[in-house]
Amino acid sequence: MNIVIIDDEPKARNLLEILVKENCPQISQIFKAEDLLSGVTLIKKHSPVVVFLDIEMPRYSGLEIFNFIDSSNYNFEIIFTTAYNEYAIKAFELSAIDYLLKPLRADKIKEAMAKALNSIGKAYINKKLDELQKSLKSANFKKIGLPVADGIKFVNFEDIIILKADGMYTRVSVLNSAEIIISKPLKHFVELLEPISTFYRPHRSYLINLIYIKEYSKKDGGYIVMDTNETVSISKDKKEEFLTIVQNIG
Repeated sequence: MNIVIIDDEPKARNLLEILVKENCPQISQIFKAEDLLSGVTLIKKHSPVVVFLDIEMPRYSGLEIFNFIDSSNYNFEIIFTTAYNEYAIKAFELSAIDYLLKPLRADKIKEAMAKALNSIGKAYINKKLDELQKSLKSANFKKIGLPVADGIKFVNFEDIIILKADGMYTRVSVLNSAEIIISKPLKHFVELLEPISTFYRPHRSYLINLIYIKEYSKKDGGYIVMDTNETVSISKDKKEEFLTIVQNIG
């Protein structure tokens, strides 16, 4: 299996090559490029399974890769290497894009490689990249990428009704759609959706969209009924806070 490293910094390219060789024995050959166009040439020639791609490079950004390559003709995953700020990292996570923060760490590279190799052929990298570019251009994120069995499903925040913990999985109820089961714990989504004011965690097993609250019942210690008629528990220590929030809605 081949990989391509595209980075304008020689030290970064060499360090990444060393770390991949030491931690990813399944990789047979590593090819390196100092700019995007040279990297595209290597991709077309060597058909890598994974491309490590820097974002901020002279002349062309790594985000422009599909301006020079037809993604439908190539079957590879992209792992971005970046020193971007917290705002940009949020865009990566919402778009379900894999990334490594500089300075690079061996354990993170090993983890990212394993994930990338498992996703080849079913992650729709061009679609994810399109959503990432939209997010980076906008101050307001509107969608989240949910990794499903056959790819990525992009869902508007406002269409998410409930996220429910199911062990290390999360069940997501979406407007006008079947329930989606995601192989990530609820904690992942709690952290990711924290900036979105309409999402609230009334119980350790639930994250709900306040837009879809139908009623609050005082029976059985108190619980929430959503527009889907699903009931959601409220922790005792959250009840007062929840009632204050809903009284201020609208």
